[in-house]
Amino acid sequence: MSKARVILITGATAGIGRATALHLARLGHHVIATGRNEKALAEVREELAKDAPGILETLRLDVTDAASIADAVAFVDAQTDGHGLDVLVNNAGYGTAGPTELITDADMRAQYETNVFGLMAMVRAFLPKMRARGAGTLVNVSSLGGRLTLPLMGVYNSTKYAVESLSDALRVELRPFGVQVSLIEPGVIATNFTDRSMSEGDKYRRDSSSPYAPVLARADELRALSDRTAVDASVIAKAIAKAATSRRPRPRYVAPFSAGLMIGFLRMLPTRWSDAILALATGFTKKRFGLGLGAKSPTKTAQLVA
Repeated sequence: MSKARVILITGATAGIGRATALHLARLGHHVIATGRNEKALAEVREELAKDAPGILETLRLDVTDAASIADAVAFVDAQTDGHGLDVLVNNAGYGTAGPTELITDADMRAQYETNVFGLMAMVRAFLPKMRARGAGTLVNVSSLGGRLTLPLMGVYNSTKYAVESLSDALRVELRPFGVQVSLIEPGVIATNFTDRSMSEGDKYRRDSSSPYAPVLARADELRALSDRTAVDASVIAKAIAKAATSRRPRPRYVAPFSAGLMIGFLRMLPTRWSDAILALATGFTKKRFGLGLGAKSPTKTAQLVA
């Protein structure tokens, strides 16, 4: 095993974060698993085998709260005698599924607060000590949705595009200081992420008068399709572990590999072709909306009547 590292993981109460915390502790590292749900954090501690070679500590942390982040810095300093973190894994994030036009400013801002501003607040808090000693690793969990935008996930995907861009800039800017930056780009994972995204977007589904109702009505069908291609969170945990512990981690880790192939295939196609494939797969077709050949859209019909 590589040298034991002190690693803090945000969003470690479920899914990818939880799987990663347990995996790294079992590899012998000193893991600080953080999140907002204290009960879930206690369950993470209980799940870790008592004879695991590493250390797993838990800490309540809200990445959108400056005071909470300051408390986390103080906790890490106390636990490491002022050394600070070797690795910061920015995993906290969530999405709201819904038509991009209809996502409210409040819902959009909330996603950016956690997924983008929260990530950067954590970087600013823990990066200075890494830079000062000339060593450290930032691992930012993005998504394949940071490279390919999906219908109904436009706002969430836009936060991941932001994470991709910020990480690319940080990777070059921090290179002279010996701090490395890696992106993790998961495909569809068998976690509660999809359920939460659908739950966050329920209010958009309940509006039967929505112009997008024909597609929103089949949201459960789309979720089932997604679930059939999902892989276990342990696949991503292993990719994060590689990024966190490698002497020279790759700039990007795509997992599973098959998802990367799909992205590559779609990006090779002309944009109109890939748009057509995504529209057909998700139901954004004229036929689905009753706008077949020769049919007039509701807006055009209203204009003619007027």
